Amino acid sequence: MEKFNLHSGLVAPMDRANVDTDAIIPKQFLKSIQRTGFGPNLFDEWRYLDHGEPGMDNSKRPLNPDFVLNQARFQGASILLTRKNFGCGSSREHAPWALDQYGFRVVIAPSFADIFFNNCFKNGLLPIVLSEVQVEHIFNEVKAFPGYRLTIDLEKQLVITNAGVSYPFEIDEFRKYCLLNGLDEIGLTLRQSDKIRAFEERHIAVQPWLANTI
Repeated sequence: MEKFNLHSGLVAPMDRANVDTDAIIPKQFLKSIQRTGFGPNLFDEWRYLDHGEPGMDNSKRPLNPDFVLNQARFQGASILLTRKNFGCGSSREHAPWALDQYGFRVVIAPSFADIFFNNCFKNGLLPIVLSEVQVEHIFNEVKAFPGYRLTIDLEKQLVITNAGVSYPFEIDEFRKYCLLNGLDEIGLTLRQSDKIRAFEERHIAVQPWLANTI
């Protein structure tokens, strides 16, 4: 998992509340057993004018010109700004996979669905909760200033605007540690590989008949 410390990125505004995980990555794209390739189908039903299916050549599909991510000024955005209860609905982990693989590193909203919120941290995506007043202010600035960017300082827990205004945000210390060090659950486990190996060796020494079953 990529380390997260200081990130500056273009902001894409999605002015919708209650965006559910089926909108983030529709169910027909969940058949793959791989954890890759979901980015082109992020927000598929809003992003394209036709109905998407696995295996389609997305480069040949007609784009919805009114959808925010298809607009020229938001190409390359890595920070998604949205409304309350983002990520509601089913508990699919594919939703943060799709956001990450599209290129987003941060999602800012007044609130998130709990399971989606937790899944983000497991996949290196930073969900930030700001007040509705703060989110509304950022929406207004994005609309007013093309190329609007934000800087996210995870170490200091600050969202910093172009004008130098800082909005503090809360984050669990353990989750912060994992993001700063680029550690997912597997990475955390592998840090204990020497202890795990030593335990296995002791276990086999005491119960050697288990060697043939491992």
